[in-house]
Amino acid sequence: MVINGLIRACARALRGRHLLEMLLVAGVYLAVARLGLSLATVAGNVTPVWPPTGVALAALLLRGPALWPGVFLGALLATSSTGVTLPTALGVAVGNTLASVLGAWLSRRMRMGTDLSRIRDVIVLCLGAGMVCTGVSSVVGPLLLWLGGTLPSEVMGHAVWVWWVGDLTGVLVVAPPLLVLSRPSWPRRLGEAVALASLTTVLGAGVFLFRALQPGLAYGASFLLFPMSAMAALRFGPRGAAAATLVISAVAIFGTVNGQGPFSSGNVAQDLLVLQLFIVVNAVTGQLLAAATEERRRAVERLQLLATTVRGVHEGVFIAEVVSPGKLHTVFANDALSLLLGRPREELLELDPCHLYGEQDSKLRQRVTDSVLAGESLCVEVSLPRRDGHLVSTEVLLSPVRATGRDVTHFVATHRDITATRELQARLVAAERVAAVGTLAAGVGHEINNPLAYLVLNLESAARALTEGGLLGARDAQAGVRGALEGAERIRLIVRDLQVFSRQGDQERTLVDLNALVPPAVRIISHALRHRARLVEEFGPVPRVLGSEARLGQVLLNLLVNAMQAVPEGNPSLHEVRVRTSTDASGRARVDVVDTGVGISAQVMSRIFEPFFTTKPTGEGTGLGLAICQQIVRNHGGELKVSSEVGKGSVFTMLLPAAPMQADVVSRPVARAKPPMPATARRGRVLVVDDEPRLAQSMRLLLEPYHDVVTTLRGGEALALVTAGHRFDVILCDLQMPEMDGAALYRRLGVMAPELTRRMVFISGGAYTAETRTFIETVPNLVLEKPVRPEVLMASVDAALDALAAEGKEEEDSVARAGGARH
Repeated sequence: MVINGLIRACARALRGRHLLEMLLVAGVYLAVARLGLSLATVAGNVTPVWPPTGVALAALLLRGPALWPGVFLGALLATSSTGVTLPTALGVAVGNTLASVLGAWLSRRMRMGTDLSRIRDVIVLCLGAGMVCTGVSSVVGPLLLWLGGTLPSEVMGHAVWVWWVGDLTGVLVVAPPLLVLSRPSWPRRLGEAVALASLTTVLGAGVFLFRALQPGLAYGASFLLFPMSAMAALRFGPRGAAAATLVISAVAIFGTVNGQGPFSSGNVAQDLLVLQLFIVVNAVTGQLLAAATEERRRAVERLQLLATTVRGVHEGVFIAEVVSPGKLHTVFANDALSLLLGRPREELLELDPCHLYGEQDSKLRQRVTDSVLAGESLCVEVSLPRRDGHLVSTEVLLSPVRATGRDVTHFVATHRDITATRELQARLVAAERVAAVGTLAAGVGHEINNPLAYLVLNLESAARALTEGGLLGARDAQAGVRGALEGAERIRLIVRDLQVFSRQGDQERTLVDLNALVPPAVRIISHALRHRARLVEEFGPVPRVLGSEARLGQVLLNLLVNAMQAVPEGNPSLHEVRVRTSTDASGRARVDVVDTGVGISAQVMSRIFEPFFTTKPTGEGTGLGLAICQQIVRNHGGELKVSSEVGKGSVFTMLLPAAPMQADVVSRPVARAKPPMPATARRGRVLVVDDEPRLAQSMRLLLEPYHDVVTTLRGGEALALVTAGHRFDVILCDLQMPEMDGAALYRRLGVMAPELTRRMVFISGGAYTAETRTFIETVPNLVLEKPVRPEVLMASVDAALDALAAEGKEEEDSVARAGGARH
């Protein structure tokens, strides 16, 4: 392969393209060869100083292998000038040329840079081109000289050694200046460069040319040249190191040949060999130090560029150092992260990211710590606290950095603000929920109208019976009232079902019984589905899950709506929609929604969970339903699967992990069922605050036989009563009122009469704002949901009075104990 390349290069050269360059290389080679031969120490043909090897290698690396004929011509002329036979001269020229060509080929193969700015470049030059490839010429040359009768056999080994040292010195001393100075440019610090070059030259001349210097002192002074070479490498890189090595080598060789300097002992041949060792060590040290300096400079430039880039990006970034297993120390934070968290960068540098991420969630802290210990990447959504106390939603990508190649030394984290994205997603979820309920609006209206008509007819019947009077009329009136109550109860259940699916932003995770979640969804969809298919409920044992009742109910309702729309109208006896609950083999809760509709094709199946993808006509679907369902299920740690066969139907399966604890956990006192009746009851003073006059009047009529009741329609009026000195045992307060709502009244009373806040019982219609929802989740008081059943309302008032009486008894006991202690 090398021979073929040489032949092709020679052909190109013979066409005249590189003829001038070849002749120039041959002339320079011959000139420096004559200089080296003047210092020959073995048979007049072998010298420890051989600069042509460096000239040839530099020419082939810089101008390409096509110049090899120039190297061969120069080597042939130089060898012929020593008086050897032509065959010997040809053989020696071939060996020298082949060594240079192999050195250039190996350097290119190893991707050595001619600027010698990397440590690997210097190593390739020293080991590959310098020590290995020069072995070809150092063996071929002496062998041919011996065969030609020029070199005695007894000095053969010594000749090989001297030849190799000469070629190695040429590669290490002459080639680097030619390579790095091939593109001349003035140094940035010209004055410093001139001063350093002058000082190096003067010091070298003093060591190797000053005759009055004592030998021991001259030998010690020679080591001062190493710092000069190192200074040139550190300050001016490979150019400075190459120039300093060339100057020191020239002065040292000149002085040693003339019997001066610390390496001169009278035996020039031996002195030059020892000197070459000094020169080689100095050259290699300088070039390695220069390459390391260049690599460090480039690394610093890249770090500065990276730091500038990181500071300018819009995403928050920090870099943390691993100080011990599982413990990080932040060493860098950009301005975007400081702005995102509302904290100065200096404060962020003192934080441990593991604790920063875990302030809101101990499980998340453990996840981060586990990832740090394992040296793994982690992508997670985190709510980070700002300095003002607000939380900002971010998506964090934590990535390990293995600076040493194996061990993780740092972690880099990027923070993307997803607060706006989360708000948009919440709005889309709410919009899709409303759309799902809106699809069933007509059926829900029909379900309400039926019991409403029943209620009205029974009330009219009761009123007519009361007008007629008599015992018979009283019995008819009671029957009518009981019927009206049944109709009202049916309406209350329908409204409660709607509240489950229309609750806004309820992200509180509680234990959810999926068997209890299915019936409300079925009742809502039953009227719309009865004209398409039979609806079958199949309940099995299913573990409770930890999640949001409203969000999981939304998923179930969406799946039922999709199943309904997949079934054609007109033949309800031929089709079926089945809701089945069970536990899968891994212990997860499972809900299947099965339909016998048209099915889903393979082309559509691959895209059904894509946002905004829909097969419905324009205006009939948003394409968000299944995408949002999948998002909700994934947020609960589960998965949503689908299987379908065209013409036979589909099965949507929701799988959710079982809650770690299956017992009920009461998060706040919200009355959803009849509370236990108190053992005793007493008459109290009750204040009713509700902006709906008829409702306030109804509560007064219900409670007045047993308690003293005062009603008011505004929170301000209630405050006025308290300010005027009125005291109440129980305050029944509506949460949603104009001007001053229940939460505002609670806070005002907390300032004016703190003892009254513990006596408040709140009543809510369920239309929570974000502020009201937060208030309900934090307030310790009882919260009743409208419509409140009479027995629940009366029991709640009695329970509040009993709690008040218990507090009074405790105070009396404490006073009595205090009095006894004084006696």
